[in-house]
Amino acid sequence: MTGVGTALPGVAGPEDLLRSAPTEQEPQVDPAALLGKRGLRYKDRASQLALCAARDGLRAAGLLSEDGSALTVPSASVGVVASSNLGNLDTVCSVADGIKELGVDGISPMGLPNASSNVIASTVAIRYGLRGPNLMVCNGAPSGLDAVFWGAATVAAGRADRVLVIGVETDNRYVRGLLGDPEGQLLDGAVSLVLERSDAAAERGATAVAVLGRSTRQAQVATCLDRLVAGDGAEPGVWFVPEGYGAQGPHPSRPDGEATDGGRSAGDGDGRLPADVPRVDLSTVFGRASGALGVLQCAAAVGWFAAAGADTRRPALVTTGTDGDDAVASYVLMPPGTAA
Repeated sequence: MTGVGTALPGVAGPEDLLRSAPTEQEPQVDPAALLGKRGLRYKDRASQLALCAARDGLRAAGLLSEDGSALTVPSASVGVVASSNLGNLDTVCSVADGIKELGVDGISPMGLPNASSNVIASTVAIRYGLRGPNLMVCNGAPSGLDAVFWGAATVAAGRADRVLVIGVETDNRYVRGLLGDPEGQLLDGAVSLVLERSDAAAERGATAVAVLGRSTRQAQVATCLDRLVAGDGAEPGVWFVPEGYGAQGPHPSRPDGEATDGGRSAGDGDGRLPADVPRVDLSTVFGRASGALGVLQCAAAVGWFAAAGADTRRPALVTTGTDGDDAVASYVLMPPGTAA
């Protein structure tokens, strides 16, 4: 990982993602103030926020000139994977409302393309000239880490030298109506990561801010921990927990005697995360992040590495989804300078 970008209230960089105070009183991000009004008029808010985070992530990785006018690498070498479950729900609902009230003749031809589920990923690619593979992930609770996985898989398969991964959600009346959350309890912002082949980064003199380690996708949180924390792997120094777990949330467990992978029993404790590993629930600070959570957690892990200092060699563990969701995804992130 060679770059992180943010477009979040009260956040100037990855280190600010570790703040403990909620951002409810912080002013919302103003994309026009960051990017200028040109080209934003017909863009939905999710796409505008994604453009802000994308620009900062590309700049941080050294892939974009300071004025944002040109890439420093071939355009076909950069792909985009974006994650958002509800990002353009306001557009879809407003179009449906307009058809109901005015008929199809009352729908703006300029706004209608924003109803496409892929609008966020394609908008970012068009704006910054990223001509590599382009993918939008709308996959429920694990969507953000699924996007990280597919970004890494794209690079590993040689489809692109680097991939910009974006997570974005918005807080508006349509989303609040669907989820039943009051105003200010949902994330309204975006985060981006640049994932890059190590040799491609070295060729242009880029420095890693984190290294992606092992990942897994299971039906339960406990099974994810068994897969990633078992054996001789280094004990994580921090666990970015699933949404709503809280810093003192329940420790994952199974009924006594239920077998885990490898034949271990739940009572053995092998492979489980020790209870004294610090937990960070980003939803208590930034609100429910849905499809953006996994990307937000990875960015926060970068901030944790920077805050912990160069001496730490302990990885960070990130997990999205709970046992009540369709799936649980988890990743181990290693400090810069270590091998995956």
